[in-house]
This record gives sequence, structure tokens and C-alpha cells, in this order.
Amino acid sequence: MLMSAQRSVLLLIDLQERLFPVISDAGQVLESCLWLTRIAQRMAVPVICTEQYPQGLGPTKPALRGLLDTASIVEKLHFSAVPEGGIFRANGGDRAQFIVAGTEAHVCVQQTVLDLLDNGRRVFVVAEAVGSRQLSDKSLALERMRHHGADIVSREMVAFEWLRQAGTDLFRQISREFLR
Repeated sequence: MLMSAQRSVLLLIDLQERLFPVISDAGQVLESCLWLTRIAQRMAVPVICTEQYPQGLGPTKPALRGLLDTASIVEKLHFSAVPEGGIFRANGGDRAQFIVAGTEAHVCVQQTVLDLLDNGRRVFVVAEAVGSRQLSDKSLALERMRHHGADIVSREMVAFEWLRQAGTDLFRQISREFLR
């Protein structure tokens, strides 16, 4: 039931330039995604980032794109990131646990989560790292995803479960940089 750094991948969905201005609490969503990405990279957890029709919605936000290698960015046309299969071919896509963040919670995030669950993956949705234009849509999406088997978690839950224990050099380093 616990998230494991060795068995999980961080999936960032559609954090794109032209979509972001209309997302409620967009700053918090982006900051949480950046925070998760930096911790994932420190702990050797693969990161996959999707872009929904980038010709129309633009590229991934520069602050996030700058942390990623181009091979980890998967373009898609379906709202769900699953049907085209790109996320499963990306580094980490074969892992059992998907830690999911991004936008919009009630569209691309929700459809991806439901498809991942249908494909036998364990899914953890990071509440403060997902967003929608309307807070009511985000709330309904989190409720629906939970109802169908996704765990709704906080970013600190992810970090502490990946870390597993205190007293290590990695714990002290991440604690100083991210948890204070």
C-alpha cells in the first residue's frame, strides 16, 4: 500500500503554457509539480511528462521543462495518456505505481488515472499538484478517482514514503532542502 521509490514513476500531465492561465491555483499546482520532480530526480524515480496537443496548448511550462530531458516528454492527442501507449514506452512506464499530478484534474488527469487503474497499475494522485479551471471540477474528479481505486495523497506523503526512514544521508539532504 505504500509508495516505493523503486516501484514508482512520477507522471506529470499537461502542465502547458496556454492552459495554465485558466487553472485555479495554478501557482500552487506548478510549485508542487516542481517540488515532486526535484525529489523524484534526487531519489532516481523516473519522471514522465505529457503534452496534450502542444501545437494548440503550447509546450510544458519552462520551469518544469528545464528539469526534464526531452525523452521524458510524451505528446498525446487523447485526453487520457494511456491509449497511445507513449507513457508505457517511456523510462519508468513499466513500473507498477504511478504518482500522478497535472491538469486538468477532471479531464486528462482523471481519464489517465482511470485507464491506469484499468491496466492494473496502482495510482496515487497528489491533491495539491492537480488543478482544473473550476475548483468544483477538481473536487469531483478527486472524489471519482478515489471511488474507483486511486489513492489521493499529499506531496509530503509521497516524499516520506519514498524515503522510508530517517537517519540516512538522503533523508537529511531532502529534509533540509524540501521539508523544512
